[in-house]
Amino acid sequence: MIDLTRYAETLKGKPVAVYGLGLSGLATVRALVAAEARVYAWDDDEAKRIEAVKIGSEIDMLENLGGFAALVLSPGVPLHFPKPHPVVERARRDGVEIIGDVELLHRARLGKKTIGITGTNGKSTTTALIGHILKSSGVNVAVGGNIGTAVLELEAADIFLMELSSFQLDLCTSFAPDIAVHISLTPDHLDRHGDMDGYAAAKMRIFNGPGRAVIGIDDEPSRRMAAQVVDEGERDIYTVSVIGSVDKGVDVEDGILYDAMTGEAEEIVDLKAFSNLPGVHNHQNAAVAYAVARLVGLPSGSIVGAMKSYPGLPHRLFTVRTISGVPYINDSKATNADAAGKALASYAHIHWIVGGKPKDGGLSGLENLLPHVKQAYVIGEAAESFSAWLIAHRVMVENCGTLEKAVEAAHRNAQSDGQGVVLLSPACASYDQFKSFEHRGEVFTGLVKGLEE
Repeated sequence: MIDLTRYAETLKGKPVAVYGLGLSGLATVRALVAAEARVYAWDDDEAKRIEAVKIGSEIDMLENLGGFAALVLSPGVPLHFPKPHPVVERARRDGVEIIGDVELLHRARLGKKTIGITGTNGKSTTTALIGHILKSSGVNVAVGGNIGTAVLELEAADIFLMELSSFQLDLCTSFAPDIAVHISLTPDHLDRHGDMDGYAAAKMRIFNGPGRAVIGIDDEPSRRMAAQVVDEGERDIYTVSVIGSVDKGVDVEDGILYDAMTGEAEEIVDLKAFSNLPGVHNHQNAAVAYAVARLVGLPSGSIVGAMKSYPGLPHRLFTVRTISGVPYINDSKATNADAAGKALASYAHIHWIVGGKPKDGGLSGLENLLPHVKQAYVIGEAAESFSAWLIAHRVMVENCGTLEKAVEAAHRNAQSDGQGVVLLSPACASYDQFKSFEHRGEVFTGLVKGLEE
């Protein structure tokens, strides 16, 4: 657990509010209580309130925040759009600072190096890959944030490596990671940020303050972000591309990774040989991870060796099982069309399980990848609208409704064909039928493991 004692010195005799008691919220309560701050917390879930009391918090509906030192907000609580949550409005009315757990970690002044990873897609795989590379090379690193462990529950380490969502970054006011990483920016979460400009502004917070920056530049919004970082002049910037060469950074051409971090580009490795990192999108993730590892000080050989042993990230193009030559792929983390497109581009003759709680734009943008799809099996709230869209684009569709029925149908047809893949890549949120994308992926994994050969 992170020691907040240094920051808590400024909170003596003052109350701190914590709203939202999920994993990060309870970790925040635990850290603040350990630092002898006075903690008042609330969550609509009674069980979570009881848990907060057990670890030393008082329970308060936080209707009056006058005199509070800060409101530590769960990233899931609306800060701006579609409209601010009432507790946010009350904090602003009472002049109370609104921050998140990542900001608390920064204010703890632990004197450790920090690496922050963000981007619309690829950040979980990239974070996990960097963590694997560093650990395999003997670096004492703790990995958490939007992936796995809440940041205030991280164990002591020389480097804190964190996946950061736009929601988490929106709650950072002074956080400035030593190495700030942005992978890509495509439309997502616009209901929470208003528009693409608001979304980009949230992501740009990762570049606050001095340090170094690694930025993927293969989409126009990210290129604008890179230009802004250059203009601000506070960070030494390294760019990454899989569609063209870069002057300073890492690029990938026809699967070959080139290192131009410190001078003329040097050929390093053929990423196409890595079955654990399939597809061009994973080549981008690998290039970003390579750049970060080089900035940490690792030699190329160590980085490449660690990449070869990377086991893959559950729920992201993870091969659950292969039956009679047909792989069954869990890509449950593909919660938008852009992420699903990365999966569709990685395979051919796909039996595609798609659907869930749809996001704005639906499947738009995937038209050119539909020739990869043998048949689609639609589920969840999106079943009717996705079926209509896919049929209009001449894709064979079976409206299954549930994941169980979709796995059964896809398995039957894929085994009959004797080729291709069964791919769960929903292009949707999971909350219509599942607790989370992890839960959806776990259910898929269980169903696949139960199939008869």
